[in-house]
Amino acid sequence: MASCRAWNIRVLVAVVCGLLTGIIVGLGIWRIVIRIQRGISATSSSTPTEFCRNGGTWENGRCVCTEEWKGLRCTIANFCEKSTYMGFTFARIPVGRYGPSLQTCGKGTPNAGNPMAVRLCNLSPYGEIELQNVTIGNCNENLETLEEQVKDVTAPLNNISSEVQILTSDANKLTAENISSATRVVGQIFNTSRNASPEAKKIAIVTVSQLLDASGDAFQEAAATANNDALTTLIEQMETYSLSLGNESVVEPNIAIQSANFSSKDAVGPLNVRFSVQKGASSSLLSGSTFIHTNVDGLNPDGQTELQVLLNMTKSNSKACGFVVYQNDKLFQSKTFTAKSNFSQKIISSKTDENEQDQSASVDMVFSPRYNQREFQLYSYACVYWNLSTRDWDTYGCQKHKGTDGFLRCHCNHTTNFAVLMTFKKDYQYPKSLDVFSNVGCALSITGLALTIVFQIVTRKVRKTSVTWVLVNLCISMLIFNLLFVFGIENSNKNNKTSDGDIHDIDFKNNDVPQTDTINTPNPTCTAIAALLHYFLLVTFTWNALSAAQLYFLLIRTMKPLPRHFILFISLIGWGVPAIVVAITVGVIYSQNGKNPQWELDYRQEIICWLAIPEPDGVTKSPLLWSFIVPVTIILISNVVIFITISIKVLWKNNQNLTSTKKVSSMRKIVSTLSVAVVFGITWILAYLMLVNDDSIRIIFSYIFCLFNTTQGLQIFILYTVRTKIFQTEASKVLTLLSSIGGKKSLSSVTRLRLRVRMYNFLRSLPTLHEHFRLLETSLSTEDITLSESDKAKESI
Repeated sequence: MASCRAWNIRVLVAVVCGLLTGIIVGLGIWRIVIRIQRGISATSSSTPTEFCRNGGTWENGRCVCTEEWKGLRCTIANFCEKSTYMGFTFARIPVGRYGPSLQTCGKGTPNAGNPMAVRLCNLSPYGEIELQNVTIGNCNENLETLEEQVKDVTAPLNNISSEVQILTSDANKLTAENISSATRVVGQIFNTSRNASPEAKKIAIVTVSQLLDASGDAFQEAAATANNDALTTLIEQMETYSLSLGNESVVEPNIAIQSANFSSKDAVGPLNVRFSVQKGASSSLLSGSTFIHTNVDGLNPDGQTELQVLLNMTKSNSKACGFVVYQNDKLFQSKTFTAKSNFSQKIISSKTDENEQDQSASVDMVFSPRYNQREFQLYSYACVYWNLSTRDWDTYGCQKHKGTDGFLRCHCNHTTNFAVLMTFKKDYQYPKSLDVFSNVGCALSITGLALTIVFQIVTRKVRKTSVTWVLVNLCISMLIFNLLFVFGIENSNKNNKTSDGDIHDIDFKNNDVPQTDTINTPNPTCTAIAALLHYFLLVTFTWNALSAAQLYFLLIRTMKPLPRHFILFISLIGWGVPAIVVAITVGVIYSQNGKNPQWELDYRQEIICWLAIPEPDGVTKSPLLWSFIVPVTIILISNVVIFITISIKVLWKNNQNLTSTKKVSSMRKIVSTLSVAVVFGITWILAYLMLVNDDSIRIIFSYIFCLFNTTQGLQIFILYTVRTKIFQTEASKVLTLLSSIGGKKSLSSVTRLRLRVRMYNFLRSLPTLHEHFRLLETSLSTEDITLSESDKAKESI
């Protein structure tokens, strides 16, 4: 009998080693296949990896460089190196920009913390990059004091303009108050009644360009200030200034202004004026990238055209016209349209010198949509203008025209500030269906959990154990989660991908102002499933924690009996606390973003029905962090502490009354430890190991995590159902009955007894728990089956 038992243990060890070997070999083969696939995909890509250098990105078939680089692959320097001049040190400065000095004003000055000087990096007449002279500021002045000074009609506007330009050179430090003060000062400089010099106005244009580098949040706060019309006034003054440059242009990184004056000998002006902006190596506006052509027949965009405006002046008596291009829409803070992407929304202004009442010019425009075509699809667009009265976008007099050249075309019957508000649909790369590994693991877990629930409930009175209620609730929550995961984790929107983002698919009859620049197909079902997955996984972890707490009180504190109403209390915690967490999470997100029809994506992902992954700058506000990762981490830490305590003080404590061999004792302790680890959810710690940066290690841990956690229900079934004496006895009867039905009715009674004994001994070879750990077993008994000497003899044959 002892030799049989030892043989069974050796078989069990061999099976386990074989399984582990198969898993390791499978992982190795899988890694080889992945590497081969990566090699194929890399060679088949139309653009080599890292084709664009120095931070450049591949967009629309070309490299879009940062300001500091240019060229086909962003390898040509477009900056002035670090320099020191007149005691001031300047970091690297992109061409066309003013760089602030590293030296700042002292703490005791009104301008504390702001740069003491600025220096321009520009191109010489021969096209060489060179640094200009240093402009030194006054540390005793700040934007607020300059705002007061500029109100005096005798104030030196040239000095004030230079000071404001220096104070706004570091856009990262600009606040809403700074923006409001700076726009008011610049507004006074452009006020025609102040007769500021052309030089002061050109420096003020530099200030406006620097302001447009400030954060969008600062502009939103500045625009929301009560009775703040500084931004609107500045927009109007830019339009007026655009008529005063003669035939010259002023181009800064974020704003370009150009005028056209017509011969006074002509009775009327030209029939048409065309203004073009060419694409540059970077997103900034460059000198020489704007052109004006008069007496043209119409629009004539080509592959290098970013936007083009045709001013139809057939019925106009204008002698001058002007154009303003804004690199972004920060001056135009809309209450109806919200931009969430970082795609450039250029604004173009056209104006003639006619009186407001006599305005008769119309405008035709083409825009080249600039966005990441690998991640987004152009869904629609609207042709709009900025209504100075309502301070918002409007579509009156504007309509969309269908083109065949890939440009977005608009026509408006008036002149002002125009824009194309584009809406994009993200081209989500939906994951493939669950692989065989996950499906098999989940199927085994679902089956094991269902059988465990039935077994625990049916045999509860026979076993008379105190852990049934906790184990059943844990299994129920885990079972529901697995079912939802298998049948609901995939977003049904993955089957509705029809549009490829072609401009011809756009509805040209609809020209309504959109609410946002990105849209998603709402899917309430996916949101509901995400909430249910969130809830039932939290419930599972909560019952893991309650299991740990109960065993701690029973085994360590030896609290017998448990407190009154303990079952009711833990049931309210197990099912109620996760419900409160999920309800608060969804409620807070809806209250903050409920007006946005796409509020769902602030809670869940689009590619799968699970909690949203936070953006790099929004981790602290993420629902995934506060409503899942933090509580789960707290539970796992407490469970690990209790697990270690129980393992040391109970499971692996030496028992002087132990009569079994040392080898069997070790196996018993290992199985007992695994039993506790499973109901405590200890294997979920592997999820944190999946956060490593190394792809190979992360993938290995991912598969180990998947192996242990998709089969968690199966583990519970084996450890808490198969190993019980009741199940073993009934299984032995069923197997005997099946063998009898299979045509073995002629077996002698001795042979049938031998079969039953072998089956029982095999199941018995899975050792039961230590006597002190009796409360974890669903049915423990000290009863031993004793065979007669003759039966032992027969068994040994």
